[in-house]
Amino acid sequence: MPMRMPTSDLHIRDFSEEDWPQVWPIVQSIVLAQDTFTYDPAMTAEAGHGIWIAPPGRTVVAVAGTQILGSAKMGPNRAGPGAHVATASFMVAAGARGRGVGTALLVDALAWAREQGYAGMQFNAVAASNGAAIRLYERHGFAIVGTVPGAFAHPSLGRVGLHIMYCGLT
Repeated sequence: MPMRMPTSDLHIRDFSEEDWPQVWPIVQSIVLAQDTFTYDPAMTAEAGHGIWIAPPGRTVVAVAGTQILGSAKMGPNRAGPGAHVATASFMVAAGARGRGVGTALLVDALAWAREQGYAGMQFNAVAASNGAAIRLYERHGFAIVGTVPGAFAHPSLGRVGLHIMYCGLT
């Protein structure tokens, strides 16, 4: 079935368990592609749920009408003395990419992190080959603060770097 494209009715809301049957195929397809996330491609729906919906923090969905077009999870990057810095991850359905869904999820995550009092947001593993995501993050105040060379085994490009990106929120 073709993906309905985002329209003015696109909104972000908190995840509910009834959303998982639409979220899992998005997560699964991105994990199986092995070109942006470091998750094991053999991940099951149960393991995926445990990773994507795991507390602490918040999981949201981007919805147009009744169709989920993407999802994000966010929370503290580390526990204890590192808990004042947030992190987030984003997944957008293939048919909805390039139409503002990722931007809406990122803006929502940044607003949430500010409301929660986080000092900044850090992304730990942005594949250097994921140019669209890097450009989006940079447009919203993130900078590459380090790169681990060859840390990501891209299926067609071979080993590429994994960027650590940071945006101060205070």
